[in-house]
Amino acid sequence: MNPSANGWIKKLLNQVSETKYSETDNNEFYNRLKQAGFIYGSNIKVVLDIVKPFDFTEEERCKINLLLSFYFIYIKENPDNDFIESLILYYKTISDQKRSFFEELFGNKKSDYLLEQVIHKRIHIDDNFISKSFNYFLINALLFVDILGYHRFLKNEKGVKSYVTNLESALETIVFSVIDNKSEKSEYDENLIKLFESSIRHKNSELPTYEKAVSFIHEPLEKLYVIDLVCMASWTDKVIDMEEREFLIRLKDDLNLNSEIVAQSVNDINLFYDEHKDEVAFLSSKNLAQSFYDNSSKIVSKLITRNSKRLIKELSESKEAMYLLAQSTTRTLTDEEQKKIQSQLMDIFKSIPSLAIFMLPGGMLLLPLFVKFIPKLLPSAFDENRIEDKK
Repeated sequence: MNPSANGWIKKLLNQVSETKYSETDNNEFYNRLKQAGFIYGSNIKVVLDIVKPFDFTEEERCKINLLLSFYFIYIKENPDNDFIESLILYYKTISDQKRSFFEELFGNKKSDYLLEQVIHKRIHIDDNFISKSFNYFLINALLFVDILGYHRFLKNEKGVKSYVTNLESALETIVFSVIDNKSEKSEYDENLIKLFESSIRHKNSELPTYEKAVSFIHEPLEKLYVIDLVCMASWTDKVIDMEEREFLIRLKDDLNLNSEIVAQSVNDINLFYDEHKDEVAFLSSKNLAQSFYDNSSKIVSKLITRNSKRLIKELSESKEAMYLLAQSTTRTLTDEEQKKIQSQLMDIFKSIPSLAIFMLPGGMLLLPLFVKFIPKLLPSAFDENRIEDKK
């Protein structure tokens, strides 16, 4: 079974013992996902050791863990419809707002082949040019949102898209809160806060308050997951300090969780990162903030370069976007102007399939960098625009 070859999903499902799944409860399976690295966005091994040891790449392990997580939820819910068909229908249901991400996939294809393509797209964009540091925090660590959404979908198909959207927003708010709560913030913390502040301006409304965000978190697996995400956000400076622990205690109380769960989560992340420090790419970085920005800048530069002709064409049809981008090189845009330019850029990005990264959870954190880099990488188009503005 090779997750990089056609037919891998059916082969994998033939190896999976439903008995082993049925004997594993939700909490145990979630903890095994953590041990495998899936929850942390760094897949070190295959969950439950279901597949015989093999020299898989991290991406292949991620594919396997993602599919096995879906299948575990499916077996537990024991629905009447076929697993592969139900999972495809789930992605179709939540993909209306992300149409450019899947538009070239959904069609007259065999179900298993289509699902292989969907999963490949979900974790692997354009030959994996997304750096491991970026992938870790913003993409792969949020894949469990897909699992929680599928769980909701199997229980009640109605409102699942709204559920996923609200859950993502709640997680962003809570992660932002733990960083913003620190009295002494590292350079990494300050930079991450700026990215979050900039990224939320594209939304039609602001992110929910902390209180409202917590009110979205009801299910046991949601609660375990949000605690682990907070631990990851707290661990950015390679230590969880007293203020961060106090925030975790507050979150524990707000979610009506036992103290043992928080203690276990802190212990789990320390143990995982200590045991696998040589295998997890971002842990070797001496300066996480600089690494994050350097990698993100490379991503944005590559995206703009590859799509420059299409971007120029689309931007030329939006006088306001051209004007605001030109202005951004000489002054700081107002909040209203930033909302306008990010909204217009989003409309443009949705029309360009290779910019599908912005349709993924966390992808919006790169949007402010686009505003910064477009004028620099496409000088001729914007020089002409400045001349026209002066006339």
